[in-house]
Amino acid sequence: MAKVRKERSEKLKKVDEAVEICTSLGGIFGKFGGFVEKLGELAEKGEELSQTGELKGLDPEGKLRGVYGVSFKTCLGPEGEQELKVEPFGNVREEPSGETVVDDVREPLVDVHQEEDHVLVIGELPGVSKQDIELELSEDRLTLRGRRGDTKYRKEVVLPQSFSADQMTWTCKNGILKVRLERS
Repeated sequence: MAKVRKERSEKLKKVDEAVEICTSLGGIFGKFGGFVEKLGELAEKGEELSQTGELKGLDPEGKLRGVYGVSFKTCLGPEGEQELKVEPFGNVREEPSGETVVDDVREPLVDVHQEEDHVLVIGELPGVSKQDIELELSEDRLTLRGRRGDTKYRKEVVLPQSFSADQMTWTCKNGILKVRLERS
């Protein structure tokens, strides 16, 4: 019983940390009402929850726009226990000074799925086609870049092991990038 309470306590601590992330950038995430409440349900069901939003008027002229999202997922950890993963994405970030900054390059939402014979990386790059994507693989790091008009995407993904380029195949359809890395 104490182990269950400890695990529940750890999950609640992670939820509290997620709430801090959502509220840190000057309270701009207030419009995501009910989002955090669903985290409890998420932890119980082992599902994924994701929310995004667009921030307007971050500059005096009102032209600068930012996209920020947070994805909460539960999955099985290395010991078979449930883990809560919080992954932010978008182009809004907070500097160490506390200042909110909007980058020209957006960070797409990316999932890494470990299968017995391969690793599958899935990225969401809305509107980007295969000819507009560039992948760079260096040992256990996969860097993806994409562009659609003025919108640029970039993400560096840490892989669970090293791979070589001949172990990699990929497709992109309707802005969904799928990279398959075969295990040796």
